[in-house]
Amino acid sequence: MASDSPESLMTLCTDYCLHNLEGTLCYLLDNETLRLHPDIFLPSEICDRLINEYVELVNSDSIFEHNESFFTLFSDPRRTRLARIHLREDIVQDQDLEAIRKQDLVELFLTNCEKLTAKSLQTLTSFSSTLVSLSLFGCSNIFLEEENPGGCEDDFNPSRQVLVKDFTFEGFSRLRFLNLGRMTEGVNVETLIRPLASLTALDLSHIQLNDILFLTQWKDSLASLVLYNMDLCEEHIQAIAQLRKLRHLDISRDRLSSYYKFKLTCKVLNLFVENLVNLTSLDISGHTMLENCTTSNMEEKTGQTSTNPEKSSIAPFRNLKRPLQFLGLFETSLCRLSYIPAYKVTGDKNEDQVLNAIEAYTEHRQEITSRAINLLFDIARIERCTQLLRALKLVITALKCHKYDKNIQVTGSAALFYLTGSEYRTEQSIKLRRQVIQVVLNGMESYQEVTVQRNCCLTLCNFSIPEELEFQYRRVNELLLNILNPTRQDESIQRIAVHLCNALVCQVDNDHKEAVGKMGFVMTMLKLIQKKLVDKTCDQVMEFSWSALWNITDETPDNCEMFLNYSGMKLFLECLKEFPNKQELHRNMLGLLGNVAEVQELRPQLMTSQFISVFSNLLDSEADGIEVSYNACGVLSHIMFDGPDAWVISEPRREEVVDRMWAAIQRWDVNSRRNINYRSFEPILRLIPQGISPVSQHWATWALYNLVSVYPDKYCPLLIKEGGLLLLRDMIKMASARPETKEMGRKVIEHCNNFMDENMDTSR
Repeated sequence: MASDSPESLMTLCTDYCLHNLEGTLCYLLDNETLRLHPDIFLPSEICDRLINEYVELVNSDSIFEHNESFFTLFSDPRRTRLARIHLREDIVQDQDLEAIRKQDLVELFLTNCEKLTAKSLQTLTSFSSTLVSLSLFGCSNIFLEEENPGGCEDDFNPSRQVLVKDFTFEGFSRLRFLNLGRMTEGVNVETLIRPLASLTALDLSHIQLNDILFLTQWKDSLASLVLYNMDLCEEHIQAIAQLRKLRHLDISRDRLSSYYKFKLTCKVLNLFVENLVNLTSLDISGHTMLENCTTSNMEEKTGQTSTNPEKSSIAPFRNLKRPLQFLGLFETSLCRLSYIPAYKVTGDKNEDQVLNAIEAYTEHRQEITSRAINLLFDIARIERCTQLLRALKLVITALKCHKYDKNIQVTGSAALFYLTGSEYRTEQSIKLRRQVIQVVLNGMESYQEVTVQRNCCLTLCNFSIPEELEFQYRRVNELLLNILNPTRQDESIQRIAVHLCNALVCQVDNDHKEAVGKMGFVMTMLKLIQKKLVDKTCDQVMEFSWSALWNITDETPDNCEMFLNYSGMKLFLECLKEFPNKQELHRNMLGLLGNVAEVQELRPQLMTSQFISVFSNLLDSEADGIEVSYNACGVLSHIMFDGPDAWVISEPRREEVVDRMWAAIQRWDVNSRRNINYRSFEPILRLIPQGISPVSQHWATWALYNLVSVYPDKYCPLLIKEGGLLLLRDMIKMASARPETKEMGRKVIEHCNNFMDENMDTSR
């Protein structure tokens, strides 16, 4: 099981400071610019972490706001020193790098920072004497500059972008690691990197070069070479074979790309094995083998596996001196062989290979990652995932890293639905499940695609609601209310979202309900109901919407008032007329009106001949057992509690309605099992100590008698805790109380006393 151990003190402090910059490290200058307090001095270990975590928060937490002056906090290396920072996505701009140009950076990773321009190339030269590792992956505009920097630019005459021609890595004397993946087309790579004397790792992913013989200038130092999605030819292979110090070689490709002519052969693999004797990692994923390079092995049929090179099912690899640490075979037929001389293999044969693929390709190869996650989805859906924690963490990482990639969001959210199912629940820690919720909500915010929204909503249904979602309560409600906009036509998403909304407002405190009400919850539900009425449809969305309104108005007067102000009673009457036989619908509507009737200030709005006649007629309903009749009687009981003077209508007469209420209560079976859930008896108990409406007193006493009789474990303690027994004893002494009401009150007290006797702890 995943650990629920607390985060490190460093993590907690970093997170707190970033969420409270003004109250900890900084003050605001001119109400907008962050400035470091003069007595703050921080080492690189803390500053690196602050920047890296900041970038992560901005990219993954919609609530966290980016401050344009954040990077200026690290402009003075005497006070805030940086060494190793990883920046990604569009939040990083030229002025941010310029702000930290005085730092002695050792490692700078810039990933998909598309807002960086040639101005940042000049800033990079500030780090030339100290940089050891540099990644410019996906920084597609960093080699572009304005053709006329001082010229006039407008919507009709935009400034033309041209390639920088005079920049090279001259002077970057310590640079060992360089990633130029997805570099702007047209840049002369050879001229650019030739000055690097001590290069040990080079990534040229997605770059097409006709000649790579220039790489041989580093044949005595280059240990890692990545040529992912480069269209290779025989000359490329011969040049690679001369790089005898290589320990990692990646010539993999995306098999769905159509422009690759190169086909892998046994000869090529033999050349690598013979010449690259230091090789420990090789990736040939996505390649089509021009010929069969597998060997027939009788032991293959036994199903056994081995990493011993001498037994290799791939003939060229039999000459390896030792097993490879890593071998990329994703989307090749070779991954399905049994005897593969490598400790870690990517492929589609089994769960381990699929997880290895997600792990290896997530950061820079989303096109491959999405297909690997889709394979994991099938494993989780059809079989059983045996490496659950690893799978969950990898999918979470992929979704965070590529929150705007449609394919990853679709496949990742679908995989999460199965990986968080009840069968896996005991293996997941609270911390891990919270991470899943965070990434699901990120997906819902960032991608409005129907499939993503549906998958995310379904995944949330795997959690205990509202308990597990309470730490993101406001955010999840806002997202669901947005989904429930009636202009959306996807019925399945609406059904799931309204179910989640209903669950979220059930069993939460009134502060939560009031907050959600102010977000537009009541109006949203009423709009859904209105649309269903227009369509003359009473489905789950209609019933769940009324149920959600029932829950959100429970002991929440503001929400009850909103229901009345937004024509809720009109919709109630229309639903009764349009769907006279929908029992659950009637129960939900009457439960909601019971909540409204509990609010004294709102009861006058229910005092109309039309409404009172409807409530009176529903007393005779047998829909859903006694529930509709019970709730109608509850509404009338609160109205009667206001006394004869409040009865301002001539028809129906008050005495007539009282008689119908007595008759209804006498018909109910006191042992009826209930479809209701009371968090408090306060609204019922206020009807006990009064003599103005004996029938209201009787209804309240009957309700208590039924609940403590059928559900003693739940409701006896609640009644005792809220002082109900004292009120019942006082009621029994009242002259105005009816004899049958007093007798029922005695039985309630007796039930509670028996419950206390049975549960008394007599141990010493």
